[in-house]
Amino acid sequence: MSFWFPGFLNFYPLVFFAGLALWVWMLYDCAMHESSDGNDKIAWLLVIIFVPFIGALIYFIARRPERIRTVGR
Repeated sequence: MSFWFPGFLNFYPLVFFAGLALWVWMLYDCAMHESSDGNDKIAWLLVIIFVPFIGALIYFIARRPERIRTVGR
């Protein structure tokens, strides 16, 4: 079975733009809402910037819920 049929090619831009939207959202969320105590904010920003999709996904899954639970935003 070939993966090069027209419907499959339309899937790549959707994945790309969804990943880009997640990356921008997590970058903004970290920059605006992460506390400035210590180096946590800088470390998370660097992870999100230098490991774009995976770093944003890790921040979304691991850090964001913890920050919302402790800080409330």
